[in-house]
Amino acid sequence: MANIRDVARLANVSPATVSRILNDNQIYKTTDETRERVLRAVTELGYQAPLKKRPHASVQETSGFSVGVLLAATKGKYSDPYYLAILGGIEDELARLGGTVSVIQTEQELEDQAILNRLLSAGLSGLIMMRPLSEPLFEQLHSLIPHIVGIDTGHMPIDNVEYDHLRVSRMAVEYLYAKGHRAIGYIGGSVGDAPLKRSRRYRSYLETMADLGLEVKPEWVLNCGWDDRKCISLVEKTYHDHGLPTAFYAASDLMAMAALRALYQLNIRVPDQVAVIGMSNIEMSQYANPPLTTIDVPAVEMGITAARIIAARVRGDTTLPKRVLLPSRLIERDSV
Repeated sequence: MANIRDVARLANVSPATVSRILNDNQIYKTTDETRERVLRAVTELGYQAPLKKRPHASVQETSGFSVGVLLAATKGKYSDPYYLAILGGIEDELARLGGTVSVIQTEQELEDQAILNRLLSAGLSGLIMMRPLSEPLFEQLHSLIPHIVGIDTGHMPIDNVEYDHLRVSRMAVEYLYAKGHRAIGYIGGSVGDAPLKRSRRYRSYLETMADLGLEVKPEWVLNCGWDDRKCISLVEKTYHDHGLPTAFYAASDLMAMAALRALYQLNIRVPDQVAVIGMSNIEMSQYANPPLTTIDVPAVEMGITAARIIAARVRGDTTLPKRVLLPSRLIERDSV
């Protein structure tokens, strides 16, 4: 395992300089070029700095602290209203608590070494992440950023704020069943290149269908990769090749609204011929045609809760990592 002397040797600096840069010591100034060399060496060697116990700090001492946010993004960085709602909750609550969001990146952007180095050298007091990371990248961030809070990530040993994926899918399928539907399809995706079976929402859909004694037809399981245009195309193709189920559970409101668009283009009446239920309750879902029945996931509250936890950590909270599970609820509108 690499040590601080290995990093210093590769970066052509002294071990003391490495220590100052990794601990963001502002007393001794270093050039941007030196900082870049050190962080590049840290990355290449996979060096993990020893974690130091931080003294308890007062609210006054931590006012003005800065936090980075790692967005989950399937397309454009700011294109998903669900994640933007979480970000809004984080920013508003941090502002109230005396902090700021100073860096916003996506996992894909961190594949660029220069962007990763800038994140590591930003002097952040904490990081809030909205997507699970590869173990090496997570460990590297965790070794250099004092406090990390996950939103729906499952990473340990850090604080996590989440909702019950298994429960929301069960709520959606059971609601469709109660409305008389027995032919229920699924629309969703998975994270990155992971297979659909890795999705907790999809696994819960399968389990609930089995518990209800309903058949899952593969041709009615549409893996859109969280791409709305692909979703529209797959719904249309399924209609022409196999026919459609009487209802779809879409594992995000954006996919549900794309399905509504496809059904409209096919002159299929919703909910008379095909019902659609979504998941997340983004603001625009109430303005869909017809207004979308969905499962409300408290996105803003997740952001607020994560901001409160990381502010408490910056102020010296050293209790064991928390897992905060926020409730979801059914929003009945006109698409079922």
